[in-house]
Amino acid sequence: MRATDDSGEVAMKTYAHFADRDPLTKVVLEQMLAGVSTRRFARTREPVGQDVVDAERSTSKSAVSREFVGRTGEHLRALMARSLQDVRLAALMLDGLELKGRCCVVALGVSTDGVKVPLGLWDGSTENKRVCVELLADLVDRGLDCDQGVLVVLDGGKALRAAVDAVFGEVPVQRCIRHKERNVLDHLPERDRPTVKRKLRAAWKLTDHKAASQRLQALADELAHSHPGAAASLREGLAETVTLQRLGVHPQLWKSLSSTNPIESMIGICRATSRNVKRWQNGDMCLRWTAAGMLEAERQFRKIIGYSHLAALALAVERDVAAARAAASRSTTITTDMTTATEPAATLAATH
Repeated sequence: MRATDDSGEVAMKTYAHFADRDPLTKVVLEQMLAGVSTRRFARTREPVGQDVVDAERSTSKSAVSREFVGRTGEHLRALMARSLQDVRLAALMLDGLELKGRCCVVALGVSTDGVKVPLGLWDGSTENKRVCVELLADLVDRGLDCDQGVLVVLDGGKALRAAVDAVFGEVPVQRCIRHKERNVLDHLPERDRPTVKRKLRAAWKLTDHKAASQRLQALADELAHSHPGAAASLREGLAETVTLQRLGVHPQLWKSLSSTNPIESMIGICRATSRNVKRWQNGDMCLRWTAAGMLEAERQFRKIIGYSHLAALALAVERDVAAARAAASRSTTITTDMTTATEPAATLAATH
């Protein structure tokens, strides 16, 4: 509208509100994530009259699909552009989400305040080291500071473990005890599984690191003769299943961080939001749906159990990383000194 004194034009808030398409796309996004298919979207709207229904063009399957693609694309870009400079992590969890022949590796952080934060995701054909390294490198580029160390919780995948070593170096790693338990039990007959399961859980519940390690080692020795496959599976990465005990973590916090349940819960929400998808067309589609599911999960997150003990965990991790780096530095110095000492003797022998 133009002002009566010819001073200029005046924008009407009511017109801007009704001309804005954002409320429509928000409704499309919310209903699609709730499980409404594009074909049934029109049936979920409030009645607006038959004349309007006959003339409308914005609720067709293709129109709804375009709005959803545009909105999820915005969410993906927002998630991948988040600055992580102000995020101080106590723990970092990594896992892969399989989507019909494709794989999205996702990262979930637990701040020192106990808040769960979706950090990012990366697409690949499999959960390989290159994809995992690209994800972690992207987190670092966006400002994630792990110089003081962070506890990394993994399910035992070798690609994830190698990527953590390549990007973060010496950081404590906690192996998911639930994945380890399943791996061990899969090597046993049905009749032996309940007994071994009780022994595993009893050992992991011990707060003393040395006692827990000895109990698990004794169980592996016990299984070595009758079930060597189970014994080998238990020994593989055994020390990393009791990392939290080594760090002196409070039992409440141990319950939250001894497994990958928090990130598995987020992945479960991602699967639930995309349950109506029958054909995954490309990597961009996988990333968009996964990012939308991660942000949907973020709305449902609560602080982890035992979050009041996270500050003590952060200090323990910092001390552990400093000790590991000091040990590595001493080892490098000793190796260099030995090499230097042997060079003159080798030179003398070559001369004679």
